[in-house]
Amino acid sequence: MEITGAQAVMKSLEALGVDVVFGYPGGAILPAYDPMIEAGFQHVLVRHEQGAIHMAEGYAHATGRVGVCIVTSGPAATNLVTGLTDAMMDSVPVLAITGQVASTAIGSDAFQEADVTGITMPITKHNELVESVERIPEAIKEAFYVARTGRPGPVLVDIPKDILNATLTWNWDDRVELAGYRPTVRGHSKMVREALELIATATKPVIYAGGGLVRAGADDELFEFATRLELPVVTTLMARGVFPDTHELAVGMPGMHGHYAAVRAFQETDLLVTLGARFDDRVTGQLATFAPHAKIIHVDVDPAEIGKNRPVDVPIVGDVKVVLEQLNEVLGAKAAAGELERFKPDAAAWREHLAQLRREHPLRVEQPHEGVVKPQTAIQAIYEQWGDEAVYVAGVGQHQMWASQHIPYTRGRQWINSGGLGTMGFAVPAAIGAKVGVGPDVPVVAIDGDGCFQMTFQEIAAAVQHDIPVVFCVINNGFLGMVRQWQHLFYDDRLSQVALPQDLPDLLKLADAYGIPGFRVQTIDELETTLAKAASITDQPVLVEFRVDPDEMVFPMVPAGASNDELIESAEEWHARVAAAEQA
Repeated sequence: MEITGAQAVMKSLEALGVDVVFGYPGGAILPAYDPMIEAGFQHVLVRHEQGAIHMAEGYAHATGRVGVCIVTSGPAATNLVTGLTDAMMDSVPVLAITGQVASTAIGSDAFQEADVTGITMPITKHNELVESVERIPEAIKEAFYVARTGRPGPVLVDIPKDILNATLTWNWDDRVELAGYRPTVRGHSKMVREALELIATATKPVIYAGGGLVRAGADDELFEFATRLELPVVTTLMARGVFPDTHELAVGMPGMHGHYAAVRAFQETDLLVTLGARFDDRVTGQLATFAPHAKIIHVDVDPAEIGKNRPVDVPIVGDVKVVLEQLNEVLGAKAAAGELERFKPDAAAWREHLAQLRREHPLRVEQPHEGVVKPQTAIQAIYEQWGDEAVYVAGVGQHQMWASQHIPYTRGRQWINSGGLGTMGFAVPAAIGAKVGVGPDVPVVAIDGDGCFQMTFQEIAAAVQHDIPVVFCVINNGFLGMVRQWQHLFYDDRLSQVALPQDLPDLLKLADAYGIPGFRVQTIDELETTLAKAASITDQPVLVEFRVDPDEMVFPMVPAGASNDELIESAEEWHARVAAAEQA
């Protein structure tokens, strides 16, 4: 059967089981948008190409499947750069298909020409400029495979317009043969045994659970492993929910704005069982003083991560879900033989110590019974209204940290955010993509800040046009909150270019302009009833604005570059330290 390259793109996506594409048409990609009319998948028309890549990310975060976006050449393709980098940092499987000027015009500075593969080479796991029409099916199939296997990540296929218009004989083979690309899936059995022997000797073990567990879908395997050996679990920002916060072994989130007990667990432990984590600087603080007494077991599908930031005692390269299955299989056999107790570390005192730290150092919120709403209170109320069934998507900044701290997550993929790159403007489009992925029965709530929200709120139009009922919650403190916090703490409260007037724009008028219900919460007594009204609307997008206390800051906090031992629990503690240092 003779078809065009553009038709081959559509048929390839259909063969791969793609059910939705996020995109924006334009000149070079136009041939692909004609056969898309008959394609067997949904297309969501975004309002900016950055929205397309973030929607694809949100879809991938929420489903574990490859998110797909399609845009044209030049500025459209370069508008994907931020999202591709974000996906690379957070190991998100996305496929970007970009149009390119005709192959005969490449290198001539043609209209809307850009060296897309050159630009995106450092920020994609794989990319390709397609040079013949016959190559299209294989190029898309191989890119899709690379995106979702090994350490997941973004891939890009750039297709010149003349190749989209050319014809080929259609042929599809599900097999993928990529010379030199063989991700290691199973861990070495010797290393698996060594890991269990090392765990058995520890007295203060802790599982350092990273985002790789979420990518691998390893919730159940982690739960079995941790509970069988009674190992405390610390979940990073990217792993929130992969082990339920409600479980007695859950210690909380580590890092710059982590829970006190989780930060101290890392500093006091004698063994870190590191699963799908990369020793990120926001977790370790000053690397030289991080977990100073700990031996390290490190499981990761990406061998480049093992030993990159911290020497490792037991390295295990492999898919963390598969490796946990291997560990659990050994433990199951030992249990059947009545030998499991030998592999359980003697850590009862350690578990009680961490539980005591959790009791003695809770998160602090001083909410008056009347008047202005604290942002933490608003986020707690959001959770109380939408509950455990919802998926929560955050932007970047103070609201992101509060949402991670104050919502008890109970499953992987329940919490979506931009961790590694810290991309403002992520929440609105990512929440739309997530909602498309999870379907009509799962609420998706975007928790955004007023600064982040104004970067991408135009994508609400896409949600309205395509009937995607996301709840958009805006924590409006009238400032770039995290930047203001740093200026207050580290720049003598010299506030520079951080004010965002709360009425610019008027968010209720904005909601009205998009034809969706809009609500505003200004005082504590309005909180419960307003959220109940918002939650009762499930057939269209909803916007809820919270006018919150602008002076509230995120604590605990480890100052950038400082040791985790310098964790600060409150503004009062910070100012006391500064005063003591000045007197000294």
